[in-house]
Amino acid sequence: MAKFELKLPKMGESVAEATITSWLKDIGDTIEADEAVLEIATDKVDSEVPSEVDGVLVEKLFNVDDVVQVGQTIAVIETEGGDTVEVKAPATEPVAEPEAPKAVAEVAQTVVAAKANVEPVISSGERFYSPLVKNIAKQEGISQNELDAIPGTGKDNRVTKNDIKNYLASRGSTPAPVAAPKAEPVVEQKVNTPVTATKTPEKPAEKKSVEQPVLASGDDEIIEMSRMGKLISKYMVESVHTSAHVQSFIEADVTTIWNWRKKVKNDFMEREGENLTFTPIFMEAVTKALKEFPMMNISVQGDAIIKKKAINVGMAAALPDGNLIVPVIKNADQLNLFGMVKRVNDLANRARLGQLSPDDIQGGTYTVTNVGTFGSIMGTPIINQPQVGILALGAIRKMPAVIEGPEGDYIGIRYKMFLSHSYDHRVVNGALGGQFVKYVKDYLESWDFNREI
Repeated sequence: MAKFELKLPKMGESVAEATITSWLKDIGDTIEADEAVLEIATDKVDSEVPSEVDGVLVEKLFNVDDVVQVGQTIAVIETEGGDTVEVKAPATEPVAEPEAPKAVAEVAQTVVAAKANVEPVISSGERFYSPLVKNIAKQEGISQNELDAIPGTGKDNRVTKNDIKNYLASRGSTPAPVAAPKAEPVVEQKVNTPVTATKTPEKPAEKKSVEQPVLASGDDEIIEMSRMGKLISKYMVESVHTSAHVQSFIEADVTTIWNWRKKVKNDFMEREGENLTFTPIFMEAVTKALKEFPMMNISVQGDAIIKKKAINVGMAAALPDGNLIVPVIKNADQLNLFGMVKRVNDLANRARLGQLSPDDIQGGTYTVTNVGTFGSIMGTPIINQPQVGILALGAIRKMPAVIEGPEGDYIGIRYKMFLSHSYDHRVVNGALGGQFVKYVKDYLESWDFNREI
């Protein structure tokens, strides 16, 4: 029998860790290759971890709610044939180092001794620490009190690897000294000598944020926010605090597009087996606008502007639980309309089935959201950081409109919609923001009724 180590796979360029949400297999269960063993959650998306081999689950190395780093072994699967394989860290040859000065050596010994005397950290009922964080704390000589004081940016304010690394960078390589208890001063009194008591000025008490209690009557129902809901709430607030949001609104006449789609959609369905919606048309228009106005395809990092080479357009899609997620059409400018239809339908279908991977929702450079799906005629969407713009598509409605003809103006029925463009006024001025959305309008209104797909 041989043993196979199931590791947490790489899940995208910016995903370094994941939280185990549930185990789908118990110890002793038979597992087939590509069968899901456990479910995990990142700050981007939920997904499953499949087995790479056939075998029997013999060991779970983490529990539910544990945070696991990419590349860490999370389970051991026993497979048929071969000897038991133990994976060990590769042995390294000792490297001869130049003799350090005596003073440096003494300091090093002091640091090592201090680290060795630090009690191992534990997870309390109030705060959980992952095995990785505990190991780093042990190696770096971080005490329980120090670790408890580190602000956490992970789920439920947990301390992540980056949090403890940042703390170490500011703390320095030497363990923080532990303050000895302060002795009370001894005052000697002499006969007939008055004693003057001196009072140390007290520091003003630090203001601590107090969590406001939930006000609810006996008939109210209190519902805990979902993990996804908490993340969305956090990101939206951060975006509003980061970007100076400004909106431009414009109305587009999409009568030609409406009639063109009505003419070709049935034949397209019969020929390709794909539903032709309005979304790919709008995504194509936005892609053309981003090529025309590349300074909308940027992000901000400090005082620097990063001009993106790739045009990766995100589209808001509904999840099974009603939340929204933004899968990304990578290199959208390299797709023709047929390719755009295939990509849009694929991402939308997998979003509805909860089958998006972390890679599907990363790398976006601009976002489009269709608020018209819910009947809204316009909206003021919040920018998807670190992007600088987002376009909301309003509902398409039949509207009376003034039409200019060769014999004069007349009133007619047209299909119209509002385009709402939110952009970051720190780096996008009103002229650029307005020109961009007008380009999208002009592209839609100049649609070729005889276009083939």
